[in-house]
Amino acid sequence: MTVGFLFCADPLRPRRVDPHFAPEALAVRDRGGRLALIDHDALVAGRAEEAVARVPDGFGPVWYRGWMVRSEQYAALEEASRARGCRLLTDARAYRRAHELPGWLDCFRELTPRTAVVPMAPGERAPSGERLTRPAGGLGEAGFVVKDYVKSRKHEWAEACYAPGLDALERVAARFVELQGEDLTGGLVIRRFERFTGAQVRVWWVDGEAVFAGPHPDSPDEAVEQPGIMGEVREAVRSLGARFVTTDLVRRADGLWRVIEAGDGQVSDWPATADPGVLADALLTVEG
Repeated sequence: MTVGFLFCADPLRPRRVDPHFAPEALAVRDRGGRLALIDHDALVAGRAEEAVARVPDGFGPVWYRGWMVRSEQYAALEEASRARGCRLLTDARAYRRAHELPGWLDCFRELTPRTAVVPMAPGERAPSGERLTRPAGGLGEAGFVVKDYVKSRKHEWAEACYAPGLDALERVAARFVELQGEDLTGGLVIRRFERFTGAQVRVWWVDGEAVFAGPHPDSPDEAVEQPGIMGEVREAVRSLGARFVTTDLVRRADGLWRVIEAGDGQVSDWPATADPGVLADALLTVEG
Protein backbone atom coordinates (compact mmCIF):
# COMPACT_ATOMS: atom_id res chain seq x y z
CA MET A 1 0.00 0.00 0.00
CA THR A 2 1.30 3.47 -0.89
CA VAL A 3 1.76 5.93 1.92
CA GLY A 4 -0.97 8.40 2.80
CA PHE A 5 -1.23 11.68 4.69
CA LEU A 6 -3.13 12.94 7.70
CA PHE A 7 -3.78 16.66 7.21
CA CYS A 8 -5.35 18.98 9.74
CA ALA A 9 -8.91 19.93 8.83
CA ASP A 10 -10.14 23.50 8.51
CA PRO A 11 -11.78 24.19 11.92
CA LEU A 12 -14.50 26.25 10.22
CA ARG A 13 -15.11 23.83 7.33
CA PRO A 14 -14.10 20.45 8.72
CA ARG A 15 -14.56 18.60 5.41
CA ARG A 16 -11.73 20.64 3.88
CA VAL A 17 -8.00 20.81 4.56
CA ASP A 18 -6.85 23.68 6.75
CA PRO A 19 -6.04 26.51 4.29
CA HIS A 20 -2.46 26.68 5.54
CA PHE A 21 -1.82 23.15 4.26
CA ALA A 22 -4.09 23.28 1.21
CA PRO A 23 -1.25 23.72 -1.37
CA GLU A 24 0.50 20.62 0.00
CA ALA A 25 -2.73 18.62 0.01
CA LEU A 26 -3.38 19.63 -3.60
CA ALA A 27 0.12 18.48 -4.56
CA VAL A 28 -0.56 15.12 -2.92
CA ARG A 29 -3.89 14.73 -4.72
CA ASP A 30 -2.35 15.72 -8.06
CA ARG A 31 0.07 12.82 -7.66
CA GLY A 32 -2.65 10.33 -6.84
CA GLY A 33 -1.83 10.32 -3.14
CA ARG A 34 -4.24 9.38 -0.39
CA LEU A 35 -5.18 11.78 2.38
CA ALA A 36 -7.51 11.95 5.36
CA LEU A 37 -8.44 14.76 7.72
CA ILE A 38 -8.00 14.98 11.47
CA ASP A 39 -9.40 17.43 14.01
CA HIS A 40 -6.41 19.26 15.48
CA ASP A 41 -8.50 21.05 18.12
CA ALA A 42 -9.83 17.73 19.41
CA LEU A 43 -6.32 16.27 19.47
CA VAL A 44 -4.81 19.07 21.58
CA ALA A 45 -7.87 18.96 23.85
CA GLY A 46 -7.08 15.32 24.70
CA ARG A 47 -9.77 13.72 22.52
CA ALA A 48 -7.58 11.72 20.17
CA GLU A 49 -10.24 9.19 19.19
CA GLU A 50 -12.54 12.02 18.14
CA ALA A 51 -9.65 13.65 16.28
CA VAL A 52 -9.22 10.64 13.97
CA ALA A 53 -12.90 9.76 13.64
CA ARG A 54 -12.92 10.62 9.92
CA VAL A 55 -9.85 8.56 9.07
CA PRO A 56 -11.02 5.50 7.06
CA ASP A 57 -10.54 2.13 8.70
CA GLY A 58 -7.45 0.35 7.39
CA PHE A 59 -5.96 3.57 5.99
CA GLY A 60 -2.45 2.15 6.29
CA PRO A 61 0.93 3.90 6.61
CA VAL A 62 0.81 7.70 6.80
CA TRP A 63 2.70 10.89 7.40
CA TYR A 64 1.14 13.49 9.67
CA ARG A 65 1.31 16.93 8.09
CA GLY A 66 -0.12 19.62 10.30
CA TRP A 67 0.21 21.96 13.21
CA MET A 68 2.75 21.34 15.94
CA VAL A 69 1.60 19.13 18.79
CA ARG A 70 3.21 18.14 22.07
CA SER A 71 4.96 14.81 22.22
CA GLU A 72 2.30 13.31 24.46
CA GLN A 73 -0.41 14.48 22.07
CA TYR A 74 1.44 12.90 19.17
CA ALA A 75 1.65 9.64 21.15
CA ALA A 76 -2.13 9.78 21.63
CA LEU A 77 -2.54 10.39 17.89
CA GLU A 78 -0.38 7.37 17.15
CA GLU A 79 -2.43 5.14 19.44
CA ALA A 80 -5.80 6.36 18.17
CA SER A 81 -4.66 6.01 14.55
CA ARG A 82 -3.39 2.49 15.14
CA ALA A 83 -6.81 1.51 16.45
CA ARG A 84 -8.19 2.46 13.01
CA GLY A 85 -5.57 0.50 11.08
CA CYS A 86 -3.50 3.59 10.36
CA ARG A 87 0.24 3.56 11.12
CA LEU A 88 2.27 6.73 11.53
CA LEU A 89 5.59 6.41 9.70
CA THR A 90 7.24 8.45 12.45
CA ASP A 91 6.47 6.74 15.75
CA ALA A 92 6.02 8.67 18.98
CA ARG A 93 9.54 8.03 20.27
CA ALA A 94 11.11 9.27 17.03
CA TYR A 95 8.83 12.30 17.03
CA ARG A 96 10.00 13.29 20.53
CA ARG A 97 13.67 12.81 19.59
CA ALA A 98 13.39 15.11 16.58
CA HIS A 99 10.90 17.58 18.05
CA GLU A 100 12.46 18.33 21.46
CA LEU A 101 15.99 19.67 21.77
CA PRO A 102 17.23 17.17 24.39
CA GLY A 103 16.37 14.38 21.95
CA TRP A 104 18.53 15.67 19.10
CA LEU A 105 21.27 17.55 20.96
CA ASP A 106 23.75 14.69 21.34
CA CYS A 107 23.61 13.85 17.63
CA PHE A 108 24.34 17.48 16.66
CA ARG A 109 26.56 18.52 19.58
CA GLU A 110 29.59 19.35 17.41
CA LEU A 111 27.49 21.30 14.90
CA THR A 112 25.40 23.50 17.19
CA PRO A 113 26.06 26.11 19.91
CA ARG A 114 27.04 24.77 23.33
CA THR A 115 23.88 24.04 25.31
CA ALA A 116 22.70 23.29 28.84
CA VAL A 117 19.29 21.82 29.68
CA VAL A 118 17.38 22.55 32.91
CA PRO A 119 14.31 20.26 33.17
CA MET A 120 11.19 21.69 34.80
CA ALA A 121 8.02 20.14 36.19
CA PRO A 122 4.70 21.33 34.68
CA GLY A 123 3.67 24.60 36.28
CA GLU A 124 6.99 25.05 38.07
CA ARG A 125 8.35 28.55 38.61
CA ALA A 126 11.43 29.58 36.65
CA PRO A 127 14.66 28.16 38.06
CA SER A 128 16.98 30.63 39.74
CA GLY A 129 20.28 30.87 41.57
CA GLU A 130 22.86 28.14 41.13
CA ARG A 131 20.35 25.81 39.49
CA LEU A 132 20.38 28.24 36.58
CA THR A 133 23.84 29.78 36.67
CA ARG A 134 25.88 26.62 37.28
CA PRO A 135 25.02 24.88 33.98
CA ALA A 136 25.17 28.19 32.11
CA GLY A 137 28.60 28.98 33.54
CA GLY A 138 30.16 26.23 31.45
CA LEU A 139 28.96 27.75 28.19
CA GLY A 140 31.40 30.65 28.07
CA GLU A 141 31.08 34.41 28.45
CA ALA A 142 29.58 35.46 25.13
CA GLY A 143 26.00 35.70 26.41
CA PHE A 144 23.12 33.25 26.35
CA VAL A 145 19.96 32.44 24.43
CA VAL A 146 17.04 31.12 26.49
CA LYS A 147 14.28 28.88 25.12
CA ASP A 148 12.35 25.76 26.04
CA TYR A 149 12.67 22.31 24.46
CA VAL A 150 10.86 23.47 21.31
CA LYS A 151 10.40 27.23 21.08
CA SER A 152 12.16 30.51 21.74
CA ARG A 153 10.71 33.98 22.07
CA LYS A 154 13.07 35.61 19.59
CA HIS A 155 10.61 38.41 18.88
CA GLU A 156 11.05 39.52 22.52
CA TRP A 157 14.81 39.29 22.10
CA ALA A 158 16.05 41.59 24.87
CA GLU A 159 13.19 40.80 27.22
CA ALA A 160 12.80 37.02 27.11
CA CYS A 161 15.42 35.51 24.82
CA TYR A 162 18.93 37.00 25.04
CA ALA A 163 20.91 37.41 28.26
CA PRO A 164 24.22 39.25 27.74
CA GLY A 165 25.72 37.66 30.87
CA LEU A 166 25.06 35.57 33.97
CA ASP A 167 23.80 38.62 35.85
CA ALA A 168 20.91 38.99 33.36
CA LEU A 169 20.15 35.30 32.93
CA GLU A 170 17.76 34.93 35.86
CA ARG A 171 15.69 37.94 34.74
CA VAL A 172 15.45 36.73 31.13
CA ALA A 173 14.64 33.15 32.16
CA ALA A 174 11.89 34.28 34.52
CA ARG A 175 10.33 36.48 31.86
CA PHE A 176 10.54 33.69 29.27
CA VAL A 177 8.76 31.25 31.60
CA GLU A 178 6.12 33.88 32.41
CA LEU A 179 5.38 34.62 28.75
CA GLN A 180 5.37 30.97 27.70
CA GLY A 181 2.91 30.08 30.43
CA GLU A 182 1.13 26.79 29.74
CA ASP A 183 2.85 26.58 26.34
CA LEU A 184 6.25 25.92 27.94
CA THR A 185 7.54 22.53 26.80
CA GLY A 186 9.83 20.37 28.92
CA GLY A 187 12.01 22.91 30.63
CA LEU A 188 14.62 25.58 29.98
CA VAL A 189 17.37 25.40 27.39
CA ILE A 190 20.32 27.75 27.76
CA ARG A 191 22.50 28.12 24.68
CA ARG A 192 25.78 29.94 24.17
CA PHE A 193 25.17 33.04 22.08
CA GLU A 194 26.88 32.95 18.69
CA ARG A 195 26.74 35.84 16.24
CA PHE A 196 25.27 34.80 12.89
CA THR A 197 25.14 36.47 9.50
CA GLY A 198 23.08 35.93 6.36
CA ALA A 199 19.89 33.99 5.72
CA GLN A 200 18.82 30.80 7.46
CA VAL A 201 18.58 27.68 5.32
CA ARG A 202 16.04 24.97 6.11
CA VAL A 203 17.06 21.52 4.88
CA TRP A 204 14.46 18.77 4.61
CA TRP A 205 15.58 15.16 5.13
CA VAL A 206 13.64 11.98 4.33
CA ASP A 207 15.16 8.66 5.37
CA GLY A 208 18.53 10.31 5.88
CA GLU A 209 18.74 12.06 2.50
CA ALA A 210 18.35 15.77 1.82
CA VAL A 211 15.35 16.33 -0.46
CA PHE A 212 15.22 20.13 -0.39
CA ALA A 213 17.27 23.06 0.92
CA GLY A 214 15.57 26.43 0.81
CA PRO A 215 14.65 29.55 2.74
CA HIS A 216 13.32 29.52 6.26
CA PRO A 217 9.52 29.98 6.20
CA ASP A 218 9.83 33.17 8.28
CA SER A 219 11.76 34.76 5.40
CA PRO A 220 10.62 32.86 2.28
CA ASP A 221 11.84 35.48 -0.20
CA GLU A 222 15.46 35.49 0.94
CA ALA A 223 18.06 33.98 -1.35
CA VAL A 224 19.98 31.14 0.32
CA GLU A 225 23.15 29.21 -0.43
CA GLN A 226 23.93 25.53 -0.06
CA PRO A 227 25.43 24.94 3.41
CA GLY A 228 29.01 23.74 3.39
CA ILE A 229 28.52 21.04 6.03
CA MET A 230 25.85 18.89 4.42
CA GLY A 231 27.89 15.70 4.87
CA GLU A 232 28.28 16.26 8.62
CA VAL A 233 24.62 17.16 9.01
CA ARG A 234 23.59 14.06 7.05
CA GLU A 235 25.48 11.85 9.49
CA ALA A 236 23.86 13.58 12.45
CA VAL A 237 20.38 13.20 10.93
CA ARG A 238 20.96 9.51 10.26
CA SER A 239 22.16 8.92 13.82
CA LEU A 240 18.98 10.55 15.12
CA GLY A 241 16.89 7.71 13.72
CA ALA A 242 13.83 9.73 12.67
CA ARG A 243 12.54 9.34 9.12
CA PHE A 244 11.43 12.91 8.37
CA VAL A 245 13.56 15.71 9.80
CA THR A 246 14.31 19.38 9.21
CA THR A 247 17.47 21.25 10.13
CA ASP A 248 17.89 25.03 10.19
CA LEU A 249 21.41 26.22 9.36
CA VAL A 250 23.06 29.62 9.26
CA ARG A 251 26.58 30.99 8.91
CA ARG A 252 28.37 32.16 12.00
CA ALA A 253 30.14 35.52 11.75
CA ASP A 254 33.45 33.70 11.23
CA GLY A 255 32.00 31.83 8.22
CA LEU A 256 31.40 28.48 9.92
CA TRP A 257 28.02 26.88 9.20
CA ARG A 258 26.02 25.98 12.31
CA VAL A 259 22.84 23.98 12.96
CA ILE A 260 20.64 26.18 15.12
CA GLU A 261 17.56 23.97 15.19
CA ALA A 262 16.37 20.49 14.28
CA GLY A 263 12.79 19.34 14.16
CA ASP A 264 10.31 16.70 13.10
CA GLY A 265 9.48 17.40 9.47
CA GLN A 266 5.81 16.60 9.88
CA VAL A 267 5.25 19.79 11.90
CA SER A 268 7.85 21.98 10.20
CA ASP A 269 6.50 24.79 8.06
CA TRP A 270 7.14 24.74 4.31
CA PRO A 271 8.24 28.08 2.75
CA ALA A 272 5.44 29.77 0.85
CA THR A 273 7.69 30.47 -2.15
CA ALA A 274 8.75 26.83 -2.68
CA ASP A 275 6.93 24.22 -4.76
CA PRO A 276 5.04 21.88 -2.39
CA GLY A 277 5.24 19.20 -5.06
CA VAL A 278 8.91 18.72 -4.19
CA LEU A 279 7.93 17.64 -0.68
CA ALA A 280 5.00 15.54 -1.90
CA ASP A 281 7.26 13.66 -4.32
CA ALA A 282 9.79 12.91 -1.60
CA LEU A 283 7.22 11.68 0.92
CA LEU A 284 5.10 9.66 -1.51
CA THR A 285 7.99 7.56 -2.78
CA VAL A 286 9.16 6.13 0.57
CA GLU A 287 8.56 2.56 1.59
CA GLY A 288 5.74 2.28 4.08
